[in-house]
Amino acid sequence: MTEDPLSLTLNALADPTRRAILARLSLGETTVNELAEPFQMSLPAVSKHLKVLEKAGLISRSRTKQWRPCKLEPEPLKQVDAWLGEYRKMWEQRFDRLDAYLKTLKPDGEVH
Repeated sequence: MTEDPLSLTLNALADPTRRAILARLSLGETTVNELAEPFQMSLPAVSKHLKVLEKAGLISRSRTKQWRPCKLEPEPLKQVDAWLGEYRKMWEQRFDRLDAYLKTLKPDGEVH
C-alpha cells in the first residue's frame, strides 16, 4: 500500500529519536556516526531511523569518499505546516469569536 507524503512525514515525526535527529540536522550536515553519538542505541538502530526519515523525504544522504553525510530536507515540513495552517485558521476564528463574546460581558457578569 502506497502512503501519501503527508502520512509518511507525520509517521516519521511521531518518534522522539527521529525528531531529535532532525533537530541536530537543522544545525547542518553531519555523519551517521555523529548523529548516533547522543543516543544509547546501536548504529544499525540509528540507521533504521534514518531510513524512515529518508523515505519521508526529510533527509538526504550523499556519498563523499567513505563519508555518508546526512542533510535536512525541509520541504516535507512545509507541507505539514500548510496542512496545520488550515486548523490554525479554524482555532483563530474560534478564539476571535470567544474574544468578541467576552467583550460583551460586563465585569459583574451582566450582558450589555
